[in-house]
Amino acid sequence: MMAVLFAAFLISAGCPAVIPSVPAERVHGVDDREAIYKQGITFDVFLEQAERRRERWLRNYESGFIEPEHLERARSVEGTWRLLVVAVDGCSDSVSTIPYLAHLVAAVDGLEMRIVDSDAGREVMMDHLTADGREATPTVVLLNEDYEEVGCFVERPVLLQEWVDENRAGLTDAEYLEKKFAWYDEDGGRRTVGAIVELMEAAAAGKTGC
Repeated sequence: MMAVLFAAFLISAGCPAVIPSVPAERVHGVDDREAIYKQGITFDVFLEQAERRRERWLRNYESGFIEPEHLERARSVEGTWRLLVVAVDGCSDSVSTIPYLAHLVAAVDGLEMRIVDSDAGREVMMDHLTADGREATPTVVLLNEDYEEVGCFVERPVLLQEWVDENRAGLTDAEYLEKKFAWYDEDGGRRTVGAIVELMEAAAAGKTGC
């Protein structure tokens, strides 16, 4: 019963229902992430195929803008980096973050991105559960040139997550979604892009992890 109620909440909140699970202990080789990454599609293909929240996907991408500071910092990170993204078109957090990362990728040599759905990316989500134990979209992992994981971004920016933790219980589903979208619209992808740039800088300095 609790699993059913949890799934219903996620659907109403705008993201696909992914029931919490405890991953079995296992060791992933580089080939695991490389294989998943190579299954992925480019953002252009993903955008063309998107059906749910299509207007918002298009709007966020068309209005996307990378702050000069973030662009300069990202371009100064040497090497080859890849973003392996687990996302679905119906997720309110995916549509509010991934279009901006697409702009970053397009503007930075040595940075690539591929997107897989929550079925192909289930293992990635299981390895990077949210603080409350959920598999969530989007889950973004930063891979180095050898397809080794060196950082991750899960679900939403830290500042927004703090707001969710403090306010979600007092809001209806409709109020929550409205206010969350308002936060994202005002932010314009800045904190998402900033978080990824920080991961790149840390990885380049030899500091990895999530």
